[in-house]
Formats: sequence, C-alpha cells, structure tokens
Amino acid sequence: MTDTTTSDATRKRAPLNLPDTPFPMRGDLPKREPGWVKTWQEEGIYRRLREARHGRPRFVLHDGPPYANGTLHVGHAGNKILKDMIVKARQLAGFDARYTPGWDCHGLPIENQVEKQHGRGLARADVQARSRAYTTEQIAQQMADFQRVGVLGDWEHPYRTMDYGNEAGEIRVLKRIIERGFVYRGLKPVYWCFDCGSSLAEFEIEYADRTSTTIDVAFLAAEPDALAAAFGVAPLEREAFAVIWTTTPWTLPANQALNLNPDLEYALVDTPRGLLVLASALVDKCLARYGVEGRVVATARGEALAGLRFYHPLAAVHPGYERTSPVYLADYATAEDGTGIVHSSPAYGVEDFNSCRAHGLALDEILNPVQGNGSYDPALPLFGGQNIWKANAAIVEALRDAGRLLASGKLEHSYPHCWRHKTPVIYRAAAQWFVRMDAADASTRGVFTVDPPAATLREIALGAIDETSFYPENGRLRLHDMIAHRPDWCISRQRSWGVPLPLFLHKDTGELHPDTMALIDRAAAIVEQGGVEAWSRLSAEDLLGTEGPLSAAHYTKSQDILDVWFDSGSTFFHVLRGSHPGTTDGGEDGRGPEADLYLEGHDQHRGWFHSSLLIACALEGHAPYKGLLTHGFTVDGSGRKMSKSLGNFVSLQDTVKKLGAEILRLWCASTDYSGDLAIDDKILARVVDGYRRIRNTLRFLLANTSDFDAQRDAVPFAELLEVDRWVLARTAELQREIVGTFDPARGVFTGGHYGVYEFHPVVAKLQVFCSEDLGAFYLDILKDRLYTTAPRSHGRRSAQTALCHVAHAMLRWMAPFLSFTAEEAWRVLAPNGASSIFVETYAGTDGWANAELLAKWARIRAIRDAANKEIETVRVAGGVGSSLQAWLTIAANPDDHALLASLGDELKFVTITSKAELAAGDDLAVRVTPAAASKCERCWHWREDVGHDRSQPDLCGRCTNERDLCGGESRRVA
Repeated sequence: MTDTTTSDATRKRAPLNLPDTPFPMRGDLPKREPGWVKTWQEEGIYRRLREARHGRPRFVLHDGPPYANGTLHVGHAGNKILKDMIVKARQLAGFDARYTPGWDCHGLPIENQVEKQHGRGLARADVQARSRAYTTEQIAQQMADFQRVGVLGDWEHPYRTMDYGNEAGEIRVLKRIIERGFVYRGLKPVYWCFDCGSSLAEFEIEYADRTSTTIDVAFLAAEPDALAAAFGVAPLEREAFAVIWTTTPWTLPANQALNLNPDLEYALVDTPRGLLVLASALVDKCLARYGVEGRVVATARGEALAGLRFYHPLAAVHPGYERTSPVYLADYATAEDGTGIVHSSPAYGVEDFNSCRAHGLALDEILNPVQGNGSYDPALPLFGGQNIWKANAAIVEALRDAGRLLASGKLEHSYPHCWRHKTPVIYRAAAQWFVRMDAADASTRGVFTVDPPAATLREIALGAIDETSFYPENGRLRLHDMIAHRPDWCISRQRSWGVPLPLFLHKDTGELHPDTMALIDRAAAIVEQGGVEAWSRLSAEDLLGTEGPLSAAHYTKSQDILDVWFDSGSTFFHVLRGSHPGTTDGGEDGRGPEADLYLEGHDQHRGWFHSSLLIACALEGHAPYKGLLTHGFTVDGSGRKMSKSLGNFVSLQDTVKKLGAEILRLWCASTDYSGDLAIDDKILARVVDGYRRIRNTLRFLLANTSDFDAQRDAVPFAELLEVDRWVLARTAELQREIVGTFDPARGVFTGGHYGVYEFHPVVAKLQVFCSEDLGAFYLDILKDRLYTTAPRSHGRRSAQTALCHVAHAMLRWMAPFLSFTAEEAWRVLAPNGASSIFVETYAGTDGWANAELLAKWARIRAIRDAANKEIETVRVAGGVGSSLQAWLTIAANPDDHALLASLGDELKFVTITSKAELAAGDDLAVRVTPAAASKCERCWHWREDVGHDRSQPDLCGRCTNERDLCGGESRRVA
C-alpha cells in the first residue's frame, strides 16, 4: 500500500490502496518452469496427490505407450499434455485420478535403430542386449522432456513393456487366449514388408499412391475343343487365349489358376491376335487397348467355362513354366476394369489363396518363390535372385518375346505401404500364428482349447464397441468398420527383439508339442526372472532334453516373436493388474474395463485401440476401456503435415526454451483436438497474447487481495454488494459449464466440459470471462472501490471477498492446462494452504447461483454498453477526456428505468462516470455532458464539491470524509 501526500501547506490526504503482489506481470516461463518441475519432483507431488485422494472414486487413464525411440516433437508433447489435462481435471474434481506413464520397448523401430548404429547381421543376443540398452537410454530422455512440459504422473514407477514382469505377463496372456480357442497356425498370405523382413498386421499398414505397371497377358487354351464346346461353337481353327489384366507382373511366375465370375457373360472374340476370351462388357475397351479390331464369335456365362485349363504364358519359354492353370469361379472377378478374368497366384493374394484352397489346392502345392527379402528364390526359372520390383520390367519383356503380351501401361493407384518404412508391401504366404476372428473351420481350429466362448471374437468385439463411449463419437463407426472387415490377426513376427512365442513344433508333422501349455508356463517363469534374453539363450535341447519322442530330437524351438501390438494391447492385463497392481480396483478384475479412458491419435483405431480391444475381448469378453478419445495429427498453419524438409517442423525443445511449456499447454487446450492440431509461429503468437490476458487478470486479482485475509476479513455472502454477488453468480454459472455439478453421494464433480474431456471451449470461455466479464466490466467498476475507499471498509472488503472467491475458482479451472501458472499463483493466493493446487478440489459455488441477478445485470450491461458508445463519440469529438469527465442523463422505458433506479446514486459507479441521472422515456437514449465541475486529484471524479475543504483544495467530499471514505461503508450495489 502506498501513501500519496500533498504539499506541506495542505493536510495529509488519505492514501490510495494501490495494488501490490509478488506475482510478476511477466511470466518468464522458460526460466521459472524448470523450478516448478524440480519442486514437484522433490516434494513427491504425485505421491501426495494419491494420499490426498485415498479412498475416493478412481479414474484411470491408461497410457498408450509411445515408442522409446528418438527425440520428441510437438505432436508427442500434445498427446501427453492432453492426457495430463484430463487427469488433472479429474483430480480437481475429487477423483483419485491415476496416471502411470509407459513405453513400448520391443519391435522393429528399436531394432532398426540398433542396425543403424551397429550394422546388420548382429547375433540375436547382441540385438537384444543393444536394443534393451538403447531403449533404456531413450526412455530417460523422453521422460525428462515429458516432465518438462508439466506432465504429472508416477514417474518414479513407469511401466515398460520390456520389464521382465511385463514380458512374462504377455506370455501368460498368450496362454489364456490359446485356452479360449482363438489361436491357430496356418499358411496364408499376410502383409509382408521387405525392409522389416517380417509379416505385418493390419494396424501397421497405411495407403499411399503408387504407380504400377499394368499388363494384359494371354494364356493359351490347353483344351481348345472343350473351350469351343463351352461357347457352343465348332472346333476352333485358331489359337484361343484367356486374357488377364494385372498391376503386379511379379506375381505371374507363381500363377496357378484363372478366376472367372460365374454370373458374368464372357465373349469369344476373333482378332488378329487370335481368339480372345474377355468379359463381354469390356470387349470394346480391351480391343482399343490392344490396338486391334475384333468380332464376337459367341458368348457364354462364366460358369460354363469352369475347369477349363490354359497354359502358363511362359510355358514355351522355359520348362519350369510348363504347367496349366485351371479356371476357378469366383465372385471377385468383375467387369469393372481389366478383362473380367483374374490371374491367381495363391501365395500373394488373400482372395486367390481362398479360391485355390476352396478348389482343392493343397498347402504344399502353393508356389511361393518370393523370399522374405523381396528377391525371388535363386532356383526360379528366368528371374531367380532378382528383386521383384526390378524384375517387373524383365517379366514384361519375357512376355513380349513370347508373344503373350497384348498391352502394357502405367496406373497410379492407392497401394498398401509399411507405416514405418513408407515402402510398398506385398501379400506373401507364410506359416504364421493367427488369432481367429470368426467361427473355426478345419484349418483354423484353435490349438489346446479349454473354454471357448459362445460367440466369435468379431461378434464379441463389435458388441464391446457398442458399450464404449467415444470422444468424438465418429470414432465408433471407424473402429466398428475396422473390426467388422478385418481378417484374422497374424500375431507372429520374424524378428529378434520382442516377446517370444514359446512354442515347439514337430520336425516332421509341424504339430505342437503335447506339453505346450506347461512349456508356456515355464517360459513365463524364465522370462520373469531374466527377461526375453534368458529364454533366447536356452536351446531346444536345454528345454526338452535330447532323448525320447518329446525331446529336441523331434521338436524345434520357434524363433518367432509376438507382434509388438500384442505387447501394448495386453498392457491392461500385465500392467494394470500385473506390474502396477492397485491402479484399478482389484475386486473388479476381469469383470469390467480396467481403464476409464484410452487416449491416442486417431490412427490408433487400427493400432493400440484395436489390439487392446481384441485381446481383452478374447480374454474376458469385454473392452479394456470405458471410453476412447482420439485426437488429430499435428500440422502447420496451412494444414500440411509436419516435415523438416518442408521447413514447417516445430521442435518441442526449441519451443519450450523460447516460449515455455505453458504456451504449448495453452495451445493444446485451446485447439479442438477432434481435428488436426495446427501450430506455427503465428498461431503460437496468438496463444502468447491469450496467455498474457489470463495472467494479467490473475495478477489483478492477487494484487488487490494482498492485504486480505479470508479468515479475518471475508464478508458473508448475504452482505456482499450486489455487483459482487453478480460476479459470483456469473462464476457459479461458468463453473457449472466447465466442471459440472457436485455429486455429494460420491464426493466428486461430474459433467460440464471437463466431464466429456473438452478443453477448447473452456479456454474460450475463460478468456471471455477474463476480458469481458471481468476486465471490461466488473474489474473496471471495482477499481474505484478498491483503490479509493478505506482499506477495511465494508465496500472494499466485499470486493476483496468476491475477488478471492473468483481467484480460487478460476485457478482451479485453469490448473489442468496452465499448471505452472496456477501453481505459482496458488502460492500467492493461499500461502498457508495446501502445498499444491492439485491437492484441492473445485470451489463450492452452488450457493452463489442466481439466475434472476444474472438476467438483471445482463440488461444493465447492455445499457452500459450503449452509454459507453455515446461517451466514446463525445470523447472522439474532444468533449471529454475520459468517462469520468462525463455526466450522463439516461432516458429509459419504465422497465429499464426501474432497473437502473434500483442502483440509486451508484449508477455512476457502474457507468464509470462522475454523475448519472435518469429520465423517463419510451426508448433508451443517453445524453453525455462534459462535467461542469473540477476533478478530484485522488479519486479522479469530477465533482462540484472539489475544494470544499480549504486544507485539501484538490479533493472532493468523498475523499475528505475519513469516516466513510468514498462511501466505502455505505455502498450497497457497486
């Protein structure tokens, strides 16, 4: 508080109550924030929060583990900040809100980094050792970065999928899914990435445009008389061909059949290139593509051509291709494009595989010359050893030389790519382990089934989706469609760094060892003690012995590992119930979802959300989560994906060093995460401006309550001035919108924006509250009472009581996203309170609600806005310098007149003028007159009684009245 005095010739004037606070105007965030992180760590804030909420209803946000791989970018930070905001909002709502950060530690991304650093060809033991070391190093760096942006969690005990207990828990999950009858071994086409050297799951596929070579290829009829009979014509005098069209020339060396649609009409067309079999609807397009003319000789339905045989197009070039391809009927052959005839290489297409198997082709008869590295088997005639993509050109030339190429071209189309390497993938038949989605047949029957469920996994999962809440709701349809149409899940991978499939196969029959389930238990126990490395070090001889029918002499040890999505997808089991017991209610294990919420980017509908759902439904028949929240990707201001090459990449570390983590947090909160999250320098500059408005408002609240002790000085609610009760009513209204209402039965707040995980409306409303409700109205009115009335007067204490209540409520609203600032302000607002604002709960505001008062003051504000407009017109014309130099006359209709009259002489404080009078009128009209008086040098009001006290000639009667200084004791409204 500062004293202001006049000259020695005058009596000392009453001091102004100037605001004072240690809460600085400048946030200086990059320098101050690390101190708060250190304080939280030293004080063990997460443990304190758990103690404060012991026994309260739990809220569990299960962390979708990021890969422990590489430095973090703004997108990573946005994901973790969003999680942190939700957990903190639930904590302040009264929940025991738990958050255990986790990391995905196995899999190809880690192996790739090890290969980059140490080269390929490392022994399995070296890969595992170096992968574990690399992962440990990456986790330490990422953990520090996440803590730096204000994320609170159990950092002392994070979960890591490579921890021995988690690795063992995953093996036990596999055993249980086997017992449920969902696991089988089969040879079928799966997505295969040559760069990964492994199969891929559906979740690991993304689509991108690719330009492919298209070819039309003629297959010579091996049974021309049978072909003629099928078309009902005389024996053929010329060679006849079935013509196929494909975008994958590399599959032709493995061709084993032709597929025709049984219901399509096919034409036998006489052309200079011979008699061609084509879909009737495509004849004209095909002939134009071949540059020839032709005449339809006859037509027949596809079913009439079933079983006919045609020579491989390279049969005359090399004896290795002297075979015929039978015609199989299949619905997926259509007349939409191509020729209406599909060439079938069962090793490289799911539909081809299914068709050939359905027509009796044995598994050991399937040709599969493409190796895991993308090259043909060296023994393949003509193209052995060549990379399949490079071999396309050689295959086209071989067909041209053989006279079997009718046309070739280029086609740009959407094609599956590996989402890690961004390289094209293929379907490739391989013996793999699968989790079955539908009812079993002879080839997909589960091994060692104990208690199969009544429904299929697909049915269970789709039912679980119906029971799950989605934020936003459109995620439901997306996940539903993916589950509804996905194939069986290939869970085996041919890599080194991962959780093993601890299985033993008979060397001759391929059957599983009869003691498989006991061996899985043994593997889990070994891994629990020494990690996956301990299992890898043991040979089949170590585990099975060397003699007897069940020994290593007859069984081989599988070297496959589990799909990394199996790692993270099973964490609800081996983390929430295993390595971190107590995170959920132990009494509910297996009977309901473990987590209240899973939260990740929308790409995880095909990833973590997807695999977690399948595993939980396979184990227990329900989802592992009650709700799913998805957010968009981080893009620049123009909506372009972040890329260093484009120059639009926003570095997390650089942004934090320059602006502070608080700005990133406010950016995240103010962005509608249901779409992509745009960020660039201009966007961040606007966020900085928004932060300053909020901080300045906070500073005003704290500075004007610095001499206020709520225990000693607070004014009872019923005795507050009317405008102070209005601001509390407005605060209560806003709190209901933001945090909902208090549930006394559970002792928590539920509903509101925070109840449905919305933050951008909260930021918008908070900024409006600060700038319009407070800054442009309430605080503007309050300054006269705060600064000029007696320090302990009723009017000033009423204002301070309201400000204190508003500050308490507002700090709690903003704490989930402006955590550092809220914590800093909390220490000033409540120096003797709890050590952290996050120990607190939302303020109790129910007693402040007053709809009638809100309606009354909404109209008063509208009239005040009209008055301000007139004052501004006069000010611009030079009539007044400020609103206090104005005297108002307001003409109003009876209702408005009565409303304003209820304010009495205090109307002038609401309009911030030196005089305000009322007049009757039909419509609202405001007349502004420059004050015909002098200005009081203390309160700045223009009053006729300035100088009435000769000892203080520059003061008005309000400022010389020591008993009721500036009406501080007698005000009732403002």
